[in-house]
Amino acid sequence: MGLALAAAFSLSLGIILIFWGLAQMVSAPARAIEERLDRFAVREVAQRPAQARRPERPVISGLDGILRRTSFGEGIARELASANLKLTVSEFLTFTLLSTLGVGLLAYLLYYRSAIMGLAGAVVGFFLPRFYVKTVQQRRLKAFNNQLADAITFIANSLRAGNSLLQAMENVAKEMPPPISEEFGRVVYEVGIGLSIPQALNNMVRRVKSEDLDLMVTAIIIQHEVGGNLAEILDTINETIRERVRILGEIRALTSQQRLTGYIIGFLPFGLALIIYLINRAYISNLFTDPCGLILLGIGGFMMVFGFFFIRKVTQIEI
Repeated sequence: MGLALAAAFSLSLGIILIFWGLAQMVSAPARAIEERLDRFAVREVAQRPAQARRPERPVISGLDGILRRTSFGEGIARELASANLKLTVSEFLTFTLLSTLGVGLLAYLLYYRSAIMGLAGAVVGFFLPRFYVKTVQQRRLKAFNNQLADAITFIANSLRAGNSLLQAMENVAKEMPPPISEEFGRVVYEVGIGLSIPQALNNMVRRVKSEDLDLMVTAIIIQHEVGGNLAEILDTINETIRERVRILGEIRALTSQQRLTGYIIGFLPFGLALIIYLINRAYISNLFTDPCGLILLGIGGFMMVFGFFFIRKVTQIEI
């Protein structure tokens, strides 16, 4: 046990040192570019929101620039931005590596040094950070959608009061709570450093995967190109979004019992296995040591996952 712990710790430390060494070579140019962007930004129009600032992490900030040039790193960066997590791509990959090693080693030691259980634990540890990011994304997207109708009303009223679209979005960033204030603050900041309003709004759509936001941004971009009364257009979109939110709430209330049934059926075998493990460890250990037991576990796990996602798919009604 001691040898396995020492080997896992040495491997983790070695990988972290490799990240640190590479980052030291390339971190200075990345910090210089960010400083120049902040220096020449139009601060009286688009002060960078406090929520978007993050403490300087020179250890792996440079390596992040290298990873972002790849499609894999770009996808991870987009997911982190959607969840508004103040992590770089290299930091997220480091946490994923440590989670994989840690959970895999823990499963290996708990289940009598079984290589199969260690591999299964490593797979679970690999997906744990991604599961956390997805959970934060869904929670933040739900809060954003709940605030979007009020934000559209805010923008429409500001336009009627004589403000420009950029000033209206800046008022949303100042007056409304997160997460919608953070996203509109980023839009205002990007316009301040040289992007056009359509480009900044499209960036927000890529960060926030909301169909309602996509509808609003499409209307704003079309009005920006062909003209028209934007306040009236936003009022119409606002009514549509509020009606969709109302119908979705009714659907969730009607399907709540089915979703709860899916959760109970999905987690019941794990709870029962844990109780049996605590009562009679030798009895249930045969499932993890006998080849037939491992086959049964694989088949049962596949059927449970399939049934869980099937119930979720049935209860998800698109509007």
